[in-house]
Amino acid sequence: MAEKTQDSAVSRNLMLLCMGTGILLIASQWRQMTALPGAVLSKIQTSSWVKPEPTLTKLSSKVATAKSLKLVVDLSDRRVYVYENTLVKISYPVAVGQPGWETPIGTFKVSQKYQNPVWQHPITGEKVLPGKKNPLGKWWIGFGSVGDLLIGFHGTNDETLVGQPVSHGCLRMRNSDIGKLYQQTSAGTVVTVRP
Repeated sequence: MAEKTQDSAVSRNLMLLCMGTGILLIASQWRQMTALPGAVLSKIQTSSWVKPEPTLTKLSSKVATAKSLKLVVDLSDRRVYVYENTLVKISYPVAVGQPGWETPIGTFKVSQKYQNPVWQHPITGEKVLPGKKNPLGKWWIGFGSVGDLLIGFHGTNDETLVGQPVSHGCLRMRNSDIGKLYQQTSAGTVVTVRP
């Protein structure tokens, strides 16, 4: 009788854990779809929304990878270094914030990932749809903010500016590089920005 009660309690706890995980995943997706970046991203095209991982096993392995992977942005040499544990896997050049719009220094975590974002100019409010004229390119990896302005990694519509201080605080990357970084990172990946 005690064994049956214990089995019942374990089954109930597993069911609650699965339900809780499902609710958290749904809430996370809902938050990403509704909490749109005020000054940089204005909306995400539903057709380009990244679908969640199909199985909990795959999602768990991505979370584990994000914990061992970290990004270190060195503003002085204008590069982002991708570390796996303590080893540098690869680095990419980045454009950094221009004077008056400096990229914030500190330790952050990836909080947003979008494909084909719509960009809204932080001064004029002009919106630019996905495409060749969009200054964000095809990918957005958000990790911080300064006031209402969201900060993150993104592509560009002018790769000749990568490596220069030209952004509004974000880290612009060559489109092929941000595509690779997008695949390597997950929500929760640590991003350290140093002077």
